[in-house]
Amino acid sequence: MEPGPSHYVHGTDPEEQRRLTRMNRLLNQASLREVRPQPGERVLDVGAGLGQLTRALARAAGTRAVAIERSETQIAEALRQAEAEGEADLLDLRRGDVLDFPLRAEEWGAFDLAHARFLLEHVPDPLAVVRQMVRAVRSGGRVVLEDDDHDVLRLWPEPPGFASLWQAYMATYPRAGNDPDMGRKLVRLLAEAGARPSRNTWIFFGGCAGAPDFPDYVANLIGVLEGARSAMIASGEVRDGDLDATIEGIRAFGARGDSAIWYARSWAEGRRP
Repeated sequence: MEPGPSHYVHGTDPEEQRRLTRMNRLLNQASLREVRPQPGERVLDVGAGLGQLTRALARAAGTRAVAIERSETQIAEALRQAEAEGEADLLDLRRGDVLDFPLRAEEWGAFDLAHARFLLEHVPDPLAVVRQMVRAVRSGGRVVLEDDDHDVLRLWPEPPGFASLWQAYMATYPRAGNDPDMGRKLVRLLAEAGARPSRNTWIFFGGCAGAPDFPDYVANLIGVLEGARSAMIASGEVRDGDLDATIEGIRAFGARGDSAIWYARSWAEGRRP
């Protein structure tokens, strides 16, 4: 099957927005520890989604962050959440295409930090995005990329059927014009975009039985698979009943006293010369 236009396979319905909100609560402190926004820095967050991390970056910098998001549904929910938490003034949220940043002429080259998380795996031309990020920051400004490399996920003891289901999930990416292995490519993208790579690391995103947030990691994994259900079924590689059985196995895995999710997201930083 030929890949179609790049798109986000999980959609933007309320259930997916709830999953993303829960996921941000699990992820954002670790992202902030690596990004380390400095007071007064001008921040650009590309593919901001619901804006929770954008607001966290803005809080740390003590400035108003510019955020770019193409989905009107996500923007509406991002603004609702920001208003509800009294942080609407932290967001300059702009609707636009990440392949054509909605920046004013005087804003190009004016940012101290440009950041993107879980974006490049979902766009048809990730290099074009990173090139714009490099262009958006000042000389010496930082470009930070975070993304998935789905093949590194391990569950142990592995639930029956999980390995084949995860392979089927990863196979939905190229069919949607996306890249499930984006994480390993981040440093090269920075270099090809004209930045000078300076640091890379893994950010752990997992847990084990007995940890207070382990049920949230299990729920997030189930949500990821449920969100791609229609794409996996349409491929013919997965039957509805088999998917249901594997998800029940993941729930049972989450209730064990010896289970663990091992996963990490790729993180890379470069600077504009």
